[in-house]
Amino acid sequence: MLLLDTHTFIWLASDRSLLSDRVLKMIQEESGRLFISSITVTEIGLLANADRINTYGSSKDFIFKNLKRLEINEVPVDVEIAFYSAQLPPIHRDPFDRIIIATALEHGMPILTKDRIIPRYPKVKAVWE
Repeated sequence: MLLLDTHTFIWLASDRSLLSDRVLKMIQEESGRLFISSITVTEIGLLANADRINTYGSSKDFIFKNLKRLEINEVPVDVEIAFYSAQLPPIHRDPFDRIIIATALEHGMPILTKDRIIPRYPKVKAVWE
């Protein structure tokens, strides 16, 4: 099982050249066992609305089409995850990443991320290169 960070999901869906061979191999090996946090949907919508990413049409269509096409499952942000994210040490200021970190810890999943701050959290397994 792998939890994809928001940029990982976007790159997998739209520009795989941004992903290393190792990352692509890990994704292939975990086919059907890939996950995103539901907070990723919010982050993609906000990024698209601010013209910081191109979803090639509606962000909703981009998300649903690629979840299905790539066989990626969603992990909802429940009360436990929300509370957990608020209790994390103040290493990362990004609330989206804090929820992704809490999701990974709550469900025992490594995070597939290029982010260099996420691996600083105790007990977080973040993989990229």
